[in-house]
Amino acid sequence: MLTVRYFAAARAATSRQTEEIPISSPLDRDDLIRVLVERHPEAPAGEPALSTVLAQSSLLVSGVAMRPGTTVEPGAVVDVLPPFSGG
Repeated sequence: MLTVRYFAAARAATSRQTEEIPISSPLDRDDLIRVLVERHPEAPAGEPALSTVLAQSSLLVSGVAMRPGTTVEPGAVVDVLPPFSGG
């Protein structure tokens, strides 16, 4: 199982704060993005599509950015952090 926590625009695109995804082997960043988009192909009315949000987001595993080619293991927690402004 993999826990995904959605923040800001990602939360709006999925209508979820967290989600449990069944996985039994590691996923690389591209595969994880593909799985998330397949689970959320359409955004709620007035919200951006998750695919659009993910293209601009950082994926963090234990506080470390997930780069292309890196993997996430079953049992991990992934944070989806879209860019945001404020101060």
